[in-house]
Amino acid sequence: MLSVGSIKTGNSNQPSRRAVLRAGALGTLGLTLADLLKIEAQAQSAAKKPKSIILLWLWGGPSHLDTFDLKPKAPLEFRGPYSPIETAVPGTQICEMLPALAQRADRYSIIRSMHCDSNDHGIAGTIGLTGSDSGAKSLGGKILNGDVQATHGSVVSKILGFDPTMPRFVTTGKFLDPGKKRIHGEGGGPLGAMHDPFRIDYNIDTGVELPQLQLIEGVTADGLTKRKALLDSLDRLAKKVETSPAIERLDSFYQQAFAMLTSSNARKVFDLDQEPEKLRRKYGKFRFGQSCLLARRLIESGVRFAQVNWSSHVEPIEDTGDGGWDMHDRHFQQFQDRHAWMLDQSVSALLDDLQDRELLQETVVVAVGEFGRTPKINGKSGRDHWHHCYSALIAGGGINAGQVIGSSDPRAEYPIQQPVTPSDLFATALQAIGIGTTELTTAGLLPLGKPIEELL
Repeated sequence: MLSVGSIKTGNSNQPSRRAVLRAGALGTLGLTLADLLKIEAQAQSAAKKPKSIILLWLWGGPSHLDTFDLKPKAPLEFRGPYSPIETAVPGTQICEMLPALAQRADRYSIIRSMHCDSNDHGIAGTIGLTGSDSGAKSLGGKILNGDVQATHGSVVSKILGFDPTMPRFVTTGKFLDPGKKRIHGEGGGPLGAMHDPFRIDYNIDTGVELPQLQLIEGVTADGLTKRKALLDSLDRLAKKVETSPAIERLDSFYQQAFAMLTSSNARKVFDLDQEPEKLRRKYGKFRFGQSCLLARRLIESGVRFAQVNWSSHVEPIEDTGDGGWDMHDRHFQQFQDRHAWMLDQSVSALLDDLQDRELLQETVVVAVGEFGRTPKINGKSGRDHWHHCYSALIAGGGINAGQVIGSSDPRAEYPIQQPVTPSDLFATALQAIGIGTTELTTAGLLPLGKPIEELL
C-alpha cells in the first residue's frame, strides 16, 4: 500500500479519486509530492518521544573560559591565548579550538551560568551527579551530613523499572577517583543496589571490558546455558527459604547477567567491531571517543541512561592521572595537545551519528564537569578550581537548540543572569524524557531542581 497523507491506494496504476484530488491541490499551493513526503517525514521525526539521556561527565572540571564562555576583552591573565570563533548560530561564539562543535552549534544549547557550592572535587562531584551535597566526601576524607542521594541514572532506572535483559543505567569508565578515594554518589543510594549502574570500560589496547560479567575460568556462555536447568531447580528450592529483599535483588542481578551472557544480541551491543572502521575513526580511536560510540550503541539497544566518564581520575596523565581536566599547571599545553581536539571530535561525531540515525530527537546529551577553572591564570600557566561559574552543553531530546542560557560577568567569575545549578540542569534533562515532579514524587523522590523553561 502507498500512503499519501492519510489516503491509501492499492497496487494498481490507478490511484483513488481522492488521492488525485489531493495531489492536484498540492500544485495550487506550490508543493510537489516530494515536498509533502518531506514535511510528513519531518513531522514524524518531531513526534518521536525523548526517552534516553547520555551524560558526558568531564571529570576534573573544564575551563569555561577556554571552551564555551570566552572573554576576549578581559585582561590577558584572564582571557588566555585563545580567540572566539563564530558558530552556526549567529551571535554565538565558542573557542577556536572547537571548530567542529562551532559548526554544529544549531544542535545544542550552551549554559554559561552554572554554579555549585563547593570547589572540592569530591563534594562537587557528588553535587553534580546527585544534585545534592548530602553525604558527600571531601578530598580530605570529611563526610558531610545526610545520606548520599541517588545519582541521576539511578533515578531513571527507578522510574522506568528493572529490565532483566538490558540495564537501564550503564556507566562507561572506572569509579570516579579524585585522589585514591572514590567519591560518593555514583549509584542508587537510598534506591538500593538494584539501581546502581552496570559498569563497563574501554581499554585502548584490549577494547571493551565487562568487569561485572567476567566468567569464572573454564566457564563459557554456552556452558551456562546447558547448566540452566540444574540451576533453575536449585533456585526453586532456594526460593522456599529466601525471603530477604537483598536476596531477591541478587537474584534479579543474576537473571540480568545470565541474559546478557547467553544472548547473542545483548553481547553484540558491546562489540565495537560491528561498527564501520570509518565511523570508529570519526569518533576517535581513543578511550573517550570509543566510549561515546559505545554510548550510542547502548542507547540504541534500550539503555535509557548512559554515562561516559572522560576519565576515572581528575588528574591529567602528566600528573599521574589518566587524562582528567584538573590542569593546575601547563593547562594550555595539555588543552591543545589532548583535551580540546578530543572533546571537539568525539562530541561532534556523537551528535552527527545520533542525527543520522534519527536518535537525536529521542536522546538528551549533556556534557558537563563538576565545576570550572579559575578565570585568573595562576603562576604555573594553569587554572585552579572554580565553582562559582562554569558552562555546560545540552542537546537533543526535543531541547530547544541554538540558545545561550545565562551569562557571566566580564571576567567569567560569577553569573550575572539566570544562575543554574546542577540539579536544575538535570531536572531539565529528566523533564525532557518525561520524568517530572509527578513521576519523582510517585517514586518517593524529592525534586531537587527546577527545569530551565527556555530549553523545553
